[in-house]
Amino acid sequence: MAETGFRKWIITITVIIASLLELIDTTIVNVSLPDIMGNLGATLDSVGWVVTGYAVANVVVLPMSGWLGQRFGQKNYFLFSIIAFTACSFFCGNATSLNELILFRVLQGMAGGGLLSTAQAILLESWPPEEIGIATALFGLGAVVGPTVGPTIGGYINDHFSWPWIFYVNLPVGAIASMLVLTFIRKTPKYGKGKPVDWWGIGLLAVSVGCLQTLLEKGEREDWFSSVFIIGLTAAAVVAGLLFIWRELVAKDPIVNFRILRHGTFSIGMFTSFIL
Repeated sequence: MAETGFRKWIITITVIIASLLELIDTTIVNVSLPDIMGNLGATLDSVGWVVTGYAVANVVVLPMSGWLGQRFGQKNYFLFSIIAFTACSFFCGNATSLNELILFRVLQGMAGGGLLSTAQAILLESWPPEEIGIATALFGLGAVVGPTVGPTIGGYINDHFSWPWIFYVNLPVGAIASMLVLTFIRKTPKYGKGKPVDWWGIGLLAVSVGCLQTLLEKGEREDWFSSVFIIGLTAAAVVAGLLFIWRELVAKDPIVNFRILRHGTFSIGMFTSFIL
């Protein structure tokens, strides 16, 4: 149901704030990697997993976030993702070893994967159809600003404080976003409740997208296909990806519904996004 007046605008601000949490954290940590290496005694190769682990977890959860939102209700899933992201930010800042930091960055990435698409879904439901263009433009502005200002914010915090504060800065933002979601976003029905879970689809999605993202992150450092590690990741990504597509086309309740690609406008939009 479309909202009006103040409520519509406060929901818009809420979803943009929540999305900025995820978008800024994609790049904010990059400038602090040398300090993290020195503080935790990590090597250049191992500290790279702080970034890679987050990215891999993020892209694995992102395609299934629509299904999760339907199964648990968009408001519930969105609120859970914000709280989990904020909690993981705290534990990242408190990490005393590289393995601990990587673990919480992976969990943070999984929580972040549920923020962007769910935020967009809530936003589109909150605006009337004739004003959708304005809503998407406002959201797009936040999507562009987040990754752009991330390194700048990270550099400032790193110069004036210490690297844990690049994670602690998320705590007040996450708390405000959580309160706004609880107060202003209406509860949504759980359309997927009671339906069987597509465990094969989830597993194949995690393997295919996870391997693809890892080889793209690590390929250059490993000299691409001269590395057995990269060749193995490529083979796993291709095989699991093909099995995943087949599984989702035959499953009664797929985790990702490929049948929506039959809509020409949507397919063109997806292809254009891929090219960009």
